[in-house]
Amino acid sequence: MPKRKNTFSSWRRGLAQRAVHAGWAWAQRTGSVSVEHPGRYRFGAMGTGTRLAFPLGTVFGEPWIHLGAHCIIGEQVTLTAGLMPDLDLGPDPILRVGDGVVLGRGSHVIADTTVTIGSDCYFGPYVYVTSTNHSYDDPHEPIGKQWPRMEPVEIGPGCWIGTGAVILPGARIGRNVVVAAGAVVRGTVPDHAVVAGAPARVVRRWTPADGWQPPLRTPPPVPIPEGVTPEQLRALSDLDEETAARLAELDEEASPGMAGLEPGA
Repeated sequence: MPKRKNTFSSWRRGLAQRAVHAGWAWAQRTGSVSVEHPGRYRFGAMGTGTRLAFPLGTVFGEPWIHLGAHCIIGEQVTLTAGLMPDLDLGPDPILRVGDGVVLGRGSHVIADTTVTIGSDCYFGPYVYVTSTNHSYDDPHEPIGKQWPRMEPVEIGPGCWIGTGAVILPGARIGRNVVVAAGAVVRGTVPDHAVVAGAPARVVRRWTPADGWQPPLRTPPPVPIPEGVTPEQLRALSDLDEETAARLAELDEEASPGMAGLEPGA
């Protein structure tokens, strides 16, 4: 015989679940870090509208970390300046993050020497950027005990860094570069390039003379026209494929006839 459901226990569980979710949402709002509510963190600079989501990852060396305006730092993102906390790193910032940068959940930016991230860069989750690498010159000494090598890292503005990518010491990435998910980047990457692989190599590049080479396989996305309302977009989402295709045909048929009309004709 099936066991009777305990309605009271189910109700209590649902109530507790809602309370937990509400409490966690409150903790996320209250624990986030911004210029208005920095908590215990004292960054060298933090621009208007920038927010570090809660829970934070490891953060130290804040006086040598400069964050631009309107940045979004996801949950569990690590930001460090220096090899360890409580070091005096001099008068200049070590980690510079430009305006409008998005660092995805679980990413790490380790700046033992200078790391610069240009404005409007977008990082997927779990990206790892480091200016330090282990050395293994002495074959008799454990690698973790050998003094590391450090080289500055620079990521130009407008880049997209895919999920799980690794940016190694000495990397110089140009502007508007796409780094594919899982790529391992070292050395110099030119502007307007797409790199992939481990180690990463250029798989596509744009130049003024030749455009994209190899050519793009898909047409560029079409922005939503100005003046389109949310209600109209919702109505379009309810259309079936056949109706949507027919509307597209009607639009194409109407366009040539409208092209020569002057306003008010």
